[in-house]
Amino acid sequence: MVAQRAHEVEISGIRKMFEAAPPGAINLGLGEPDFEPPAAVVDALCDAVRHGMNHYGPSAGISALRDKVAERYVDRDPDTNRDNVIITGSGSEGLMATALTLYDPGDEVLVPDPGFVLYAPHARLCGAVPVAYGLDEENHYLPNVDELEARITPRTRAIVVNSPSNPTGGVFPKATVERIVELAERHDLTIVSDEVYEEMIYDGKFASFWGRGDRVVVVNSFSKTLAMTGWRIGFLVAPRSLAVEINKLHYHMMACPSTPAQAAVLAGLNAGPGATQVMMKEFRARRELVVKGLNRIPGLSCVPPSGAFYAFPKFAWPGTAQEVAGALLQRGLISTPGDAFGSRGASHLRLSFAASRANLKKGMSILRAYAKEVNGG
Repeated sequence: MVAQRAHEVEISGIRKMFEAAPPGAINLGLGEPDFEPPAAVVDALCDAVRHGMNHYGPSAGISALRDKVAERYVDRDPDTNRDNVIITGSGSEGLMATALTLYDPGDEVLVPDPGFVLYAPHARLCGAVPVAYGLDEENHYLPNVDELEARITPRTRAIVVNSPSNPTGGVFPKATVERIVELAERHDLTIVSDEVYEEMIYDGKFASFWGRGDRVVVVNSFSKTLAMTGWRIGFLVAPRSLAVEINKLHYHMMACPSTPAQAAVLAGLNAGPGATQVMMKEFRARRELVVKGLNRIPGLSCVPPSGAFYAFPKFAWPGTAQEVAGALLQRGLISTPGDAFGSRGASHLRLSFAASRANLKKGMSILRAYAKEVNGG
């Protein structure tokens, strides 16, 4: 027998497609840059391992790295310091530690639809109830704040937001951020803001939730910007009193983050943004390639993503998103069915353009061939 909570969640649609893929399939399903970590990061990891940094560290992370992260947020809130920062075992672990700290059984948590696959399951694992609010294509995948407010009840505890968005690539303008903050303050809610893709912006400017209220938790990661997804290390920023409570749950989940990985991240941050900027220049070119390619395929339409590295095209083909993604998988293309991210992802696919241009072109060819097939040649 297993605990009931194990029946409350499933393996994500992202993982299902990835693990069912045939050998040699073109992988546009995983959100993983095809770059390697900067040389400074790799060298620092090796140095740390060779010179004795192989032991437990502080639960909240080493002080030098927490100080460095805090520096990044001082312009958003001048009082930010290391006491606000917890280094986590990935952004995902930061989200889970935050959920365990905030949500009680019976609470309601507002989550985006479509939204990242962990938000609703994390609420369920805490005994809370995820309540979806819509991100519609017609509104460039931005939340309708009036609709968001209509879903608030006396049981609502928190609002989860994600900008830039996985899977849609939507980016909240400053005015939207400010309206959500005002809404949360008026209803006494905590905002949990997933800002993992904040450095990946193509249109407009990024607006953080940090520094705009005293009940905001920002979750972030080094996985994307330093191309180190497999290292599993991230961070969160929270009000000091709340950070103390989150750190308790974080400790009981993993004791402390990897010491050598923290040394490597610190070296990467000290080296400056050059490597990330090179990566972003390439992602911008890939975004153009993919969006143009998708909008030329009969039966597909794609709103250009303003951030992150995902396209979220809508299809007008027979079958569900699961069925279409399964058919593409049989033809050698890994995608993610849009309804893995919520009911409003039906008739959508998520495609990552963090893959090489060569693989993106091959993926577009498979999609064109499939469109021709389902449209009767």
